[in-house]
Amino acid sequence: MLDNKLQMFENRLRKVYKIRSKEAKRLNIDCYRLYDRDLPEFPLIIDIYQQDVLVTEYRSQHRLSDDEYEAWLEGSLEVVENVLEKNSEQVYLKERKIKEGRKDQYRKTDSQKEFKIVQEGGLKFLVNLNDYLDTGLFLDHRITRSMVRDKSNQKAVLNLFCYTGSFSVYAASGNAAEILSIDLSNTYIEWAKKNMEQNGYKKSAYRFIKGDVLQELPKLNDESFDIIVLDPPTFSNSKSMKEVFDIQAMHVELINTCLKKLKKEGELIFSTNSRKFHLEEELILGTVKNIITSTEPFDFKGKLLRWCYSIRRVD
Repeated sequence: MLDNKLQMFENRLRKVYKIRSKEAKRLNIDCYRLYDRDLPEFPLIIDIYQQDVLVTEYRSQHRLSDDEYEAWLEGSLEVVENVLEKNSEQVYLKERKIKEGRKDQYRKTDSQKEFKIVQEGGLKFLVNLNDYLDTGLFLDHRITRSMVRDKSNQKAVLNLFCYTGSFSVYAASGNAAEILSIDLSNTYIEWAKKNMEQNGYKKSAYRFIKGDVLQELPKLNDESFDIIVLDPPTFSNSKSMKEVFDIQAMHVELINTCLKKLKKEGELIFSTNSRKFHLEEELILGTVKNIITSTEPFDFKGKLLRWCYSIRRVD
């Protein structure tokens, strides 16, 4: 029975790889999502990072014994290696458990500290396929990042919850006059700085603040920005924050605070991957445009679980 299911998985993977790899090559994209839990019997996400492959295993309810499960997992990885023509050192396995309680978004899972440089949009980014639940580069925001670059020429850009600074790098590539990146984690602030340096961006106009966005925004005083990128976690109970962060409960206040920091013709790009998120548009002090479809990459069609909006001030 297992052999039959593995053959089904192999057939599916070969089919989607033929289609996705061709499209990625046409678009000159080296990092993309290949497989996203297409078959219920194989709850895996498979991402390509140039020469390497990241397989994320979603632990779900199953009726397999421990031995049966190990056989299933080993067989699945062998299929990935065979179809993609990779050796075992090029395939990374990461487990993402379905948790009963919600925790901080970016937890360490290992401590190998193995960083690789990948390219996207002509830019270089450090990724880590071992140590964290997320690699350092969210593939689903590929188009959104490019959109920020196209709008950044001689503009002041504020990147909130900046994570590893990919939006900041794109803004710098777009010749932004000023970039301020804010994140609570010193690890990610340092990662963001390294990403900027990898691309040769060391201007004094590119600033970084390690701090709680909710606390740092009011401290910006009279500063205003042409573009603000707001891509917060869904939930965080980090000890470094004064209060538990919940995007559904806090998004109206957070968005309206950002709008006050926008210049007259400025634009706020707000995104969240909270599945049950509901934008309380009637309470937003600005005009809202849904840009989910226009920022949806080819490799996430029909599987993109995030919301994305362009919001402008109403004077």
